Amino acid sequence: MPSSRRARASGVALLALLTALSAALLPATTAHAAGRSVQGGRLDWGIKSSFQSYVTGPIAQGSYSLGGGAATVGGGRFRFHSATGSYDSGTGAFAAGFSGSVRFLGHRESGGAYQLDLTISRPTVRISGGGGTLYADVTSTERGSGRVSTSSQVAFATLALGGIDMRGGGDVVQLTNVPATLTAQGARSFAGYYTAGTALDPVSLSADVKAAATGAATPDGSGKTGGSAAGAGDASRDPSTKRSGKASGKASGKASGKPAEKGPVNVANGAVDWGVRRTFREYVTGEIAHGAWKLSGGAQDGGALFRFPRGKGTYDEARQTLDADFAGTVRFTGAQGLDLALAGVRVRVEKGRGTLTADVTGGGTTTPDVPLVTFGAKRLKAAKGLVSLVEAPAKLTAEGAGVFHSLYRAGTAMDPVSLAVALNGTAALPALPDLGSGAEATPAAEGSAGARPGTGAGPRTEPETDPVADAANVPVLPLGIAGGVLLAAGAAFAVVRGRRGRASAGTS
Repeated sequence: MPSSRRARASGVALLALLTALSAALLPATTAHAAGRSVQGGRLDWGIKSSFQSYVTGPIAQGSYSLGGGAATVGGGRFRFHSATGSYDSGTGAFAAGFSGSVRFLGHRESGGAYQLDLTISRPTVRISGGGGTLYADVTSTERGSGRVSTSSQVAFATLALGGIDMRGGGDVVQLTNVPATLTAQGARSFAGYYTAGTALDPVSLSADVKAAATGAATPDGSGKTGGSAAGAGDASRDPSTKRSGKASGKASGKASGKPAEKGPVNVANGAVDWGVRRTFREYVTGEIAHGAWKLSGGAQDGGALFRFPRGKGTYDEARQTLDADFAGTVRFTGAQGLDLALAGVRVRVEKGRGTLTADVTGGGTTTPDVPLVTFGAKRLKAAKGLVSLVEAPAKLTAEGAGVFHSLYRAGTAMDPVSLAVALNGTAALPALPDLGSGAEATPAAEGSAGARPGTGAGPRTEPETDPVADAANVPVLPLGIAGGVLLAAGAAFAVVRGRRGRASAGTS
């Protein structure tokens, strides 16, 4: 018995020693991990692919539209951008909000109203204690009664994170095809089309993690952009304010109050944002063309748009005219002879009307200065040295229709045009939607795991339940954890990794 007691005492002493050593080591790790912010990234989610097919099918005969810089990617997924929030690599707690919205319309009535009218925006993902929830702002018309309700940050879906260890020390948090299930609150917000427990499309996200500056406040993950992702305190750099989804086509802000300079003023810098047409981009990367686009010459990809930068030209406020050239090239290639390049973008505005032209290369021939679209551009005035138009509705010209080989007729609505030109060196151009460092220039096709049909999938007579993504088909990626603890192979979906591993692992 005495020896037994001594053995137990030795065991207790050893446990106490190990605990003391752990306590001595943990504070340094925790201090190193604390205060990290999420700054840039995107969330890809189809919401529910069969609902998309129902809305656009022969029963609802509807459509969907995107706002706030949201885009489409892959097979029927929507991409929300500009993640802001916080991440604790010691506990694995993660909270990030994303910008953008998608609006579904269907069952149009004789008076022009829609029985089905649902908008989902600003999705936010929160993960802690092994559980995850997706929140969103939801505006919907109740099925049957027609009552409109608006709810902010509804707990819309639960995320099946079983076995995932979110702890780590990398600079990217990534989740791929995480199964999502509709909550009771989400079912109410979904206007009664589905019941609680219904499987939704899986969720994928990638978010950059940055060390917060000493003394700086950590973003709270509320989903309200306008903080670190776009430059705190600078509304002109906040994509959520510049891309609200309301196509106003008006100059942003009011005139600075100073008398307008007489005669033309040289443009110091500028950018024009234009996505060509959403359905054309989907065609290029879809199952028919199996193609891609490539950017060069400084052009940038904002998800739902292409940015043509380094604007130079002249602006005359008194005459309300603008003539500016922009850099960058976008080239679309694919099957069936698809090879179309747009470069040398130029914008002319006069008499309240704008025209966007480009040098068009196709079939080995380049045609310069082809007018592609026209757009409204009234009240083109400077505010603090910046002249801007936000999402001005654009229509295809007759010459533009020829560029697309009559795929679209003259007068077809194309993607809206956003324009910003700085008249001095201090005026800041609006920020692009921040897709994060792991974003691809061209959306990648969905893999076999969790693949979903696109919006053009066969029509369905009513919403139905989709199969949940098969977790066994999702690749396991490395996650660095202090002490050399290894993750189980089944804990897939999530990864926090360093930049050196990004090239080999790829993006979601």
